[in-house]
Amino acid sequence: MNVEERKLEVLRAIVEDFIATNEPVGSKAIVDRHNLGVSPATIRNDMATLEAEGLIQQPHTSAGRVPTDAGYRLFVDKLTALKPLSPAERRAIETFLDTAVDLDGVLHNAVRALAQITRNVAVVQYPSLSRSRVRHLETVLLSDLRLMLVLITDTGRVEQRVVELPAPVSALDIADLRSALNTRLTGQRLADAPTIVADLPENVPGHLQGLITTLTSVLLEALVEHPSERVVMAGSAHLTDHSLDFPAIRPVLEALEEQVVLLRLLDQQSAASGQILVRIGNENSYEGLQTTSVVSAGYGAAGISLGGVGVLGPRRMDYAHTMARVAAVARYVGDLLAEN
Repeated sequence: MNVEERKLEVLRAIVEDFIATNEPVGSKAIVDRHNLGVSPATIRNDMATLEAEGLIQQPHTSAGRVPTDAGYRLFVDKLTALKPLSPAERRAIETFLDTAVDLDGVLHNAVRALAQITRNVAVVQYPSLSRSRVRHLETVLLSDLRLMLVLITDTGRVEQRVVELPAPVSALDIADLRSALNTRLTGQRLADAPTIVADLPENVPGHLQGLITTLTSVLLEALVEHPSERVVMAGSAHLTDHSLDFPAIRPVLEALEEQVVLLRLLDQQSAASGQILVRIGNENSYEGLQTTSVVSAGYGAAGISLGGVGVLGPRRMDYAHTMARVAAVARYVGDLLAEN
């Protein structure tokens, strides 16, 4: 191999050994553990070059080196293969997800499975309403003066609202209302639905116009995103397993409490279904997460990206292992949504 190839192999050896041992890696260890076919002196020269390029650093006066954020980034960018899931891991994911009966179950089970198999914090984003379509609108008369409106999206999301009516309505009027709503809204993107809702009173039979007007504000509320309900998280306790990797764990915990921060992490990824994104250390814009790495992937159905799934852990993370498992869970979630 040429000099550049060997330097990359030395960097790979340092990253892999540091991930495995959490100890600075020296030239002798690289010679002993990795068959690079060169002398310790050559390895030391390569390490000096890598350090000058900002890819590794010496944490203290020992001879060992550890990767920098830039070193991890180059390592991840040069990964040629991800570590395949073991049969036990596949069974764990399938067992978690096969027991889910609705969208809430799928997402909660997915995040638990991902936290379990990566031993890190896992986060899953609810399907974005803005990318969903209306599958069905149901109207249920609870009493003469109370109506339940149920919105079901093509991603399995269900929004329910109870409406107080100003005057009694008949079951026949409710059936006509249901028909009118589904005629106008079924199959429409939720991002386009507010305009359609605003025009509904002018496009329904006269006897329904008062009822539609009463429902307009409730319909619009059901179509609006609710950020506080859009993220599911599991595995925060795993942070204590990596306490040596975090100079201060409190900023990380505070960041995890901020739904907006987590949504921003996953929103950037959800636009690219199936692609894996890795943000390492200072690549995370939120200061509290700059001692962590975040691996995320978008999930979707029918070729449409709907949300994101990710893992947050230490920079000294087994990237090949984590990336494969995040991608697998994203794929399972997308497949389940497509089936439903």
